[in-house]
Amino acid sequence: MAIDFDPSSTEAGFAHPHRIVSAAWLSARLGTPGLKVVESDEDSLLYNIGHIPGAVRIDWAADLNDPVTRDFIDGEAFAALMDAKGIARDDTVVIYGDKSNWWAAYTLWVFELFGHEDVRLLDGGRDAWMGEERDTSFEVPDYTSTGYPVVERDDTTHRVFAPEIREALGSELQIIDVREQDEYIGRDALGPESAIAPGVLRTGHIPGAVSIPWGESVYANARFRKVDDIRQRYADLDPEADTLVYCLLGDRSAHTWFILKYVLGFSRVRNYDGSWAEWGNAVRAPIARGN
Repeated sequence: MAIDFDPSSTEAGFAHPHRIVSAAWLSARLGTPGLKVVESDEDSLLYNIGHIPGAVRIDWAADLNDPVTRDFIDGEAFAALMDAKGIARDDTVVIYGDKSNWWAAYTLWVFELFGHEDVRLLDGGRDAWMGEERDTSFEVPDYTSTGYPVVERDDTTHRVFAPEIREALGSELQIIDVREQDEYIGRDALGPESAIAPGVLRTGHIPGAVSIPWGESVYANARFRKVDDIRQRYADLDPEADTLVYCLLGDRSAHTWFILKYVLGFSRVRNYDGSWAEWGNAVRAPIARGN
């Protein structure tokens, strides 16, 4: 069941305004048939201390990842998850979370890997909702199974893997490192290298990557900056070129993937979810340091 779009997103000039909703828009439509709300946080326990009424929790670590293979769940497991959360294939799904929507954007990106047609992000996420002192609930909703179909995951359109990146080094591929500057250059000005990426053997960045930290696209209150301000930050990039984004775990880069694809309208942008946690530990993977 299609749900109307948020007119404020159109007024804001987003390239794909149907993918972004405001807290005011969502608040006015809670309980609408065909609308499901998902909270996905870095700290999944935040859901327990108050969430948007009717929202279900999806834990990015426990729910979206295969328990054995370093990969996402398959189509059968995703369908089972959707059934458990009461989400139908034709539902409009609005996702929000903490950390300026890092993991909410990551969860949305996974929804897109499975081709869920109408999935949107709450501008500002949990911070925006709580900051406006909107209604919250402690109740965990119990929705009925929807018979969500088993859909094969598409790893080609929105996702990229390390071997392809290695082969493309030195080509026209646009690579964006969305981590903080100290992570990009390979050192932490306030402490040892291990403080940048715990568990990663080497620091630095993928050769040829440009540094555009994810946070330059949002205000301190977690909402998106004005489109013209965001566009200026990415002005040196070609919106039609093959583009990949990465961070440490794929969460911050999922946020930038969303910015590029749905706020600015980049046509070919993919997320490298292996990110530096994989690249910095990979044998013989080339790295660069410094600006």
